[in-house]
Amino acid sequence: MYLLRAAIRDYAWGSATLLAKLQGRVPTGRPEAEMWMGAHPGAPAGAVPVTDPQAEPVPLDALLERDPEAMLGEAARFGRLPYLVKLLAAGRPLSIQAHPTIEQAREGFAAEEAAGIPLTAPHRNYKDDNHKPEMIVALTPFTALCGFRSPEDAGTSFTRLAQVLTENADGDGSGPAAAAAAYAERLGADGLRQDDGAEREAAVSALESVFTELLDPAGDWASGDWVRAVVAAVKAAPQAMEDDLNLATAVGIAEHYPDDPGVLVSVLLDRVDLAPGQALHLPAGNVHAYVHGLGFEVMAASDNVLRGGLTPKHVDVPELRSVVRFEALPVPYCSPSSEGDGRLLFRPPFDEFQVERLDLPSADGQALTARGPVIAVCTAGSVRIDSGSESAVLAPGESVFIAASDADAVVHGDGHEPATLFSVTLP
Repeated sequence: MYLLRAAIRDYAWGSATLLAKLQGRVPTGRPEAEMWMGAHPGAPAGAVPVTDPQAEPVPLDALLERDPEAMLGEAARFGRLPYLVKLLAAGRPLSIQAHPTIEQAREGFAAEEAAGIPLTAPHRNYKDDNHKPEMIVALTPFTALCGFRSPEDAGTSFTRLAQVLTENADGDGSGPAAAAAAYAERLGADGLRQDDGAEREAAVSALESVFTELLDPAGDWASGDWVRAVVAAVKAAPQAMEDDLNLATAVGIAEHYPDDPGVLVSVLLDRVDLAPGQALHLPAGNVHAYVHGLGFEVMAASDNVLRGGLTPKHVDVPELRSVVRFEALPVPYCSPSSEGDGRLLFRPPFDEFQVERLDLPSADGQALTARGPVIAVCTAGSVRIDSGSESAVLAPGESVFIAASDADAVVHGDGHEPATLFSVTLP
């Protein structure tokens, strides 16, 4: 069993307070976005034997390479630790993004390798050859944009937006007002509400065309002037924000990205507000953006992100379009099943991982489910994990790696306060 030393990544969207509050420490004053607890070469956690916590950390990916069979067990079939665990703290919206299928990732990675594009190049799309299905469990109230709304609902928002622009800008002949009205007509066509194949195809086409026009780097939205005009008009019409949560969300996002067309893309997407303990799972092709909050995140071991706004980073619209599923689907909640005695099981439809949540003292004395290796993370209170003769005590934000060959790991609380442990292993 190994203690994991996870570095905090200081992406600009990170919260300055959420991780510090979780860990009970003084904030650094800088953004603290993610703690990576895994073996992805982009930022492998340092591993230290629990029997020698002062030892020099060894990168977890290097440790696994020494004895893959013992460390990974049945997970060795993936050729790597198949999942990456994170604590994610969003103080402002992340980029609008989607992730490729494994076939798309392999093809894209091979093409960029063949082209000689360095892995660190800012215009590189594929950092590895893996897909990135993921799930997130809210640890605080958590807001996300997740998947496309129905074209009809999005069309209603653009109709309201066109009215607001007409009343509060330069009339219905202005560029943004005319564009909003055109999008409303395209998205709100009666046929898009039907269920047969032809109408579904029309709905896909409408979503894709509006999405593409908004993000066109040579289009009218690219300069930011139209985005600012939209935000100013909506701010001047508070009733519109009260009546339409998506317009209110767009205005909030614009506080951080005032010139970014992603502000308008958000109108196409479902806003989802999670209470602590609720979860989402995000398959390939799902367009999403986390907006605010602290979450426990698990994904397949990949860093492949195709971005579509709300970011200063590289945006490749054609490549993004090739991976996005332009469909209005139900919000992909991931509801846990109760296994009794303070144990909840989150089982998203992915091969790489499942997540257990153990709440102590109810779960005191229970063994962690272990199918292959385990990464366990404390998010509240104090948790002791015993594995054979080895033992580790974790505070919030601390984690361990348990090899597939290790003895069963059993959890205990300190008997004084409630505690929570998340445990990740193969399904």
